[in-house]
Amino acid sequence: MPTTSRLRTWLLPCALCSALADAAPALSPPLQAELDHAVLAYEAGRHGPARAAFESLARRGVPAAAHNLAVMHLRGELQQPDLALARRLLEGAAAAGFVTAQLTLGQALEHGDLGPRDLAAAHRWYTLAAEGGSVDAQVAMGTAHYLGRGAAKDAARAVYWFREAAKGGDVGAMYLLASMYEQGDGVERDLRLARYWYGVAAKNGDEAAPAKLRQIDAQLAAVPG
Repeated sequence: MPTTSRLRTWLLPCALCSALADAAPALSPPLQAELDHAVLAYEAGRHGPARAAFESLARRGVPAAAHNLAVMHLRGELQQPDLALARRLLEGAAAAGFVTAQLTLGQALEHGDLGPRDLAAAHRWYTLAAEGGSVDAQVAMGTAHYLGRGAAKDAARAVYWFREAAKGGDVGAMYLLASMYEQGDGVERDLRLARYWYGVAAKNGDEAAPAKLRQIDAQLAAVPG
């Protein structure tokens, strides 16, 4: 089975975003330019102007701005951080379909960054983010189902989400998926598929995968025919 050290622990803070990589509807060019300038101000350490710009954009219904403002509150980068406001901002952006906010909200609820931990609520937001294409959320879903943490323990569902994340390029998910194929955990045992995913993980820099490849090759060589 996958070792618990390989199961991802999700930590805030999430990076600020400009919405370009999110599945949310595209902004008009003027709004996108305004958001980009706000992110640049933040990255330059000019938190005051960044905050003012995010607040203005959030009032005009820009989910990425609401998300970014919430992250500033979560990081304690404002003079009077407000976790209740951060939660409202994230919930609004997440409900509007902003995948990054769905992921951040799931992380915050899982780790108690907004108050008491709420694994069931975190899982609901991870589900939406994973279905929206967030690779990080897909790994979180696989982990939740594998451990039975915030979701029903279900190795087959863990395999499904680790596979989705692996296809999305997550190296840890590649290794975990290979391990589950190797052990027949949640899926029919298949050393050839295990070898395939260990190989992909190795090519993408996983340090333990080459040794697993050698082990699988030895097992396959010992199979008659």
